[in-house]
Amino acid sequence: MQHKHRQGQGWAVGLVLLLFLTFASLTMGSRPIPLPDTWAAMARFDPSQNTHLLVRELRLPRTLLAVAVGAALGLAGALMQALTRNPLAEPGILGVNAGAAFAVATGLTMFSATSPQEYMFFGFTGAAATSLVVYLLGRAHDAGTNPVRLVLAGAGLSVMLGAATSILLLSGSEETYSSYANWATGSLQGRGYDVLPWVLGAGAAAAAMALPAARSLDSLSLGADLGRSLGVRVRTTWIIGTAAILLLAGAATAAAGPIGFLGLAAPHTARLIVGPAHRRLLPFSMLLGAVLLLCADVLGRLVAAPDEIGAGVMSALVGAPFFIALARRRKLARL
Repeated sequence: MQHKHRQGQGWAVGLVLLLFLTFASLTMGSRPIPLPDTWAAMARFDPSQNTHLLVRELRLPRTLLAVAVGAALGLAGALMQALTRNPLAEPGILGVNAGAAFAVATGLTMFSATSPQEYMFFGFTGAAATSLVVYLLGRAHDAGTNPVRLVLAGAGLSVMLGAATSILLLSGSEETYSSYANWATGSLQGRGYDVLPWVLGAGAAAAAMALPAARSLDSLSLGADLGRSLGVRVRTTWIIGTAAILLLAGAATAAAGPIGFLGLAAPHTARLIVGPAHRRLLPFSMLLGAVLLLCADVLGRLVAAPDEIGAGVMSALVGAPFFIALARRRKLARL
């Protein structure tokens, strides 16, 4: 009973934080907008008002994209940790960010990619291809028989792709490097309605695949052999989970740039609050991922105003110490 009460409190606090940060994202920035004006822009949009245009055309899509990307990375991290039985698994550690970065650098230097849609195409392709290679190198189909192998494969591939990315950027122009740097900091500035449908579509499709498989993930987390004895179709669960991860991590990284740590911290924090059962863990990881990224984006606009720091940088600066504190207190639940 007490555990259920804590879960309810966790959901209530998480939703309140998400609502508060949403309004903060709409009102705060290089040009602060009072809350009444922000509400008027949402409820009674007037295209002749500059503040209304700023809220509806720039801040609203940016806020929605932060929520969508954060939720996608939170869910992707929870799925990776469940499938690999590796508490360190997350898109950045397993090479997804490095693959997307290499593909975007290739698009900029060799194909003169400039639009967000082109970034999406190259980033998603690179993230998906790298994920598949890491799973093959790490023998991920063994359902985490040796989870360390998976992390080593991701780390090795990340180093190699990082070097290749540097070579591409050094051979490119200053403008190419500037465009890449803006994407690589995880900045959400200037991104919104053009990429939002892709992230929302990929997230919805992945959630529709992953959430019904929650009970199978509970059994699979005990090991492949024990999962089979409990009636779990291990190969089917792996295919569904892997496809969902590719959609989530690929779309999120391509749209917002490489954002590390979030896919690692959100599931661990969610596990402390709602427990290890995946029917609760997966959706709560999505909520915490959205809250963390939205918080990082808002703080990035405030600490360097009128300039801003990318959400990817802020999520690491703010979130890493918090995660270290949790680890030192030894309250991280085992998978």
